[in-house]
Amino acid sequence: MRRIALFCYGHRWFILLGWIAFLVALFVLSTGIGSNFRTEFKLPDSESANALDLLKARGVPERGGFTGQIVFNAEQGVNDPAVRRTMEDFFAKVAAAVDGEQINSPYDPANAHQISPDGKTAYAEINLSHRNQAQFMDDSKHVKAILKTIDQPGLRIELGGDIFVDQADFSSESVGIVAAVIILLIAFGSLLAVGLPIMTALFGIGCGASLIALFTHVMTVPDFTTQIAAMIAIGVGIDYALIVVTRYRESMHQGMEPRPAVALSLNTSGRAVVFAGLTVIISLFGMFLMNMDFVRAVAIGGILAVLMTMLTAITLLPALLGFVGKNIDKFGIPHLRHAHGDRERSFWYRWSRLIQAHPWPALVLSASLLIALALPVFALRLGIGDAGNRPASDTTRRAYDLMSEAFGPGVNLPFLFVVDTPNGAADMPKVQAIANAIQQTPGVASITAPKLLPDAHLSLINAFAASSPQDKATSDLVHRLRNETLPPLKASTGLQVYTSGGPAIIVDFSDFIASRLPLFIGAVLLLSFLLLMTVFHSVVVPLKAVIMNMLSIGASFGAMVAVFQWGFMDSVFGLGKEGPIDAWVPMMLFAILFGLSMDYEVFLLTRIREEYDRTGDNRQAVADGLAATGRVISAAAAIMVCVFGAFILGQGRDIKLVGFGLAFAVLIDATIVRLVLVPSAMELMGKANWWAPSWLVRWLPTIHMEAGSALESEH
Repeated sequence: MRRIALFCYGHRWFILLGWIAFLVALFVLSTGIGSNFRTEFKLPDSESANALDLLKARGVPERGGFTGQIVFNAEQGVNDPAVRRTMEDFFAKVAAAVDGEQINSPYDPANAHQISPDGKTAYAEINLSHRNQAQFMDDSKHVKAILKTIDQPGLRIELGGDIFVDQADFSSESVGIVAAVIILLIAFGSLLAVGLPIMTALFGIGCGASLIALFTHVMTVPDFTTQIAAMIAIGVGIDYALIVVTRYRESMHQGMEPRPAVALSLNTSGRAVVFAGLTVIISLFGMFLMNMDFVRAVAIGGILAVLMTMLTAITLLPALLGFVGKNIDKFGIPHLRHAHGDRERSFWYRWSRLIQAHPWPALVLSASLLIALALPVFALRLGIGDAGNRPASDTTRRAYDLMSEAFGPGVNLPFLFVVDTPNGAADMPKVQAIANAIQQTPGVASITAPKLLPDAHLSLINAFAASSPQDKATSDLVHRLRNETLPPLKASTGLQVYTSGGPAIIVDFSDFIASRLPLFIGAVLLLSFLLLMTVFHSVVVPLKAVIMNMLSIGASFGAMVAVFQWGFMDSVFGLGKEGPIDAWVPMMLFAILFGLSMDYEVFLLTRIREEYDRTGDNRQAVADGLAATGRVISAAAAIMVCVFGAFILGQGRDIKLVGFGLAFAVLIDATIVRLVLVPSAMELMGKANWWAPSWLVRWLPTIHMEAGSALESEH
C-alpha cells in the first residue's frame, strides 16, 4: 500500500488524467452501445416451473412481453352506449399510438368474463411485445397522455401493471449526495476535505454504472440493478475516501509533510479500505450460492460498483491529496472549523472513557436493545409485493382495488392448473372431476371451465382464491391444493396435474429462497471470519465481529417486519398497505449489510490493533481506537443513513424495503454496536481479544497494521 501511495502521489497528473480518460471512455462506450436491462425471472426447479416447461414443450404459445389492464367503472354500466363508444375509441387510440400492442377488449364476446357480474366494472388486457425498459416507459407515457383527454361524467379509468406505476419526480441518488455534502461540511468544516471524498466517490460510481450498462449486453440484468449498485457505491465510496482523508488530516496536524502523510494514510486507513471492500465483495459473491440468474446479475452489479469505488480510494485519492498538499483545511466554512490534535478534549475521548468505566451496563443494555429489536424476525413471512401495497395515489393501486372489489380479491393473481391429457377429449370427464374438486376446496372462490388444448394434449383450469394474493390464506391454499386436494385425484384419474400460476409461483420462489438462505449465510459468515482472522491474527475478534454483525442485521430485519409486514408507521414511509417481505430482499440485504457492517468493524479494529501493537495495552488501545475513529465512523454512518434513507422516498416498494433495511441497520451498527457494544465487550475480554492458537498464527500470513512502516520510504 505504501508503494501504491507513493507512486500515485509522485505521478498524480498521470493518475488523474488516466481516471478521467477511463471514465470518459466508459461513458462514451456505454452511451453509444446503450443498455439492455431486462427483468427476466426464471423460476427454480419446482412444480410451478414444471408446469410452464410442459406448456413450452408441448408448443403452447407463450404470452410474451408485458400484460397490463385498462380497468374502468361506470355507474350507468359499462355497456351504456356512451361509455362503450368512449372506451372503444380509447382502445383504438392506444392501438394506434403504441407499436406492437394487442388489446383484448371486454366488448369482444369471447372476453365476456372481463365484465363484472353487476355490469359496472370491466377491464381490457393490453399485451405488449418484448421491448427494452426505455420503450416500455415511452409506451406508458403515450397511454397516460391519451387517458388525460377522456372526460366523461360517471366514467372512471385506471391503469394496472408495473409499467404504469407513477414515477418519482426526483433522483434518490441526488438527494443522498446532497445530504452527504451537508454532513461532511458540518463534520469537517472544510470545502476541500468535503470535496475530495465526493469527487472520488463520483468517479467510482460513474465507472461502475457504465460497466453495469455494458454488462447488460452479456447477461440478463434486472432494471433495478443500477439503483441498488448506486445505493451501495455512494455510501461506501464516500466512506472509503473519508476514512483516508481523515487520517491524512490527522497526519498533517501532527506536523508531517504531504508525501509521508499520504503514505501513512494509505498504509493504515487504505489497508482498512481494502479489507472493508473485500468483505463487501465476499458477501456479494455469496449470492451466487442462491443459484438464480437475476440474483447473480444484481450481485455482479454491486461488486463492480464497490470495486470501482475501492480502486478510486486507493489510487485516485492519493493523487488528489498530492495536489491539495498542505491546503487540506483551506476554504474552511465560518463557524464550522474544528480543532484537531487535542484528542483528549474531544467528545469521543470522553465517551471512550465512559464506556471503559462502565463496561457491564453498556454491554447488557446495548445487547438487550438489539435482541428486542430483532424479535419480530420470528414472524417474518416471505412473499412478493404487488400493486396492492402501493399508495392509493398510484393508478395501479386504484386499478388493483377496482378489480378486487368487482371480481373478488383473488382476481389479480389467478391459479393455473395444467392437466396432462394424453387421450385428449376422452380425458375431459376426468378433468371436469378435477375442476369440481378444486372448486370445492376451502379458500377457492371460483374457477373457469376447463379448456382443452387438443394439439398439445393438455387442459387448463384457472382458479381464483377467496383471499388476496398476499394473504397467508392464499399461501396456505397452495399447500392445501397440492397436499390434500390433488393427490387423491391424481391417483384415481391417472392424470398428472401441476399447480402453477401467480400464487404457486410466489410460494415456490419463497420456499426456494428460504431453503438456500442457510447455505448462503453460512458461507458468508465463514469467509468473513477467515478474512478477519487473517488480518488480526485472532480467533476471538472475528468471532465477536460475526456475532455482533448478526445482531445488528437481526435488528434491521425485525424493524423491517414491523414496518412493512405489520404496517407500523407505514404512512410515514409512504407505504400503501402492509404485506409480506419480498422473498429476495432478506438475501440481498444480508449480503450488503454484512459487508457494510464489517466496514465499520474493520475501520475500528484496525485502529485499535494499531494502538495495541504500539503500546501492548489492550485497555488503552480500545479507548484510544474508539476516540480516534468515533467521529469519522459517526459521520460515515450519517452519510450512509441519508443515502440509503433517500431511497425510501422512491416509488417502488422493493427499493423502499432495501433502503429502509440498509439505513436502519447502518444506524444501529454505527451507534449501538460500534460505539457501545464492541468497545464494552473488548474492554471486558482484555488481552483475550487477540488470542489465537500458536500453531494457527504460524500458518497465517502477516499483515502489518502499524503506522511505522509507512515512513520507511523516506529513508
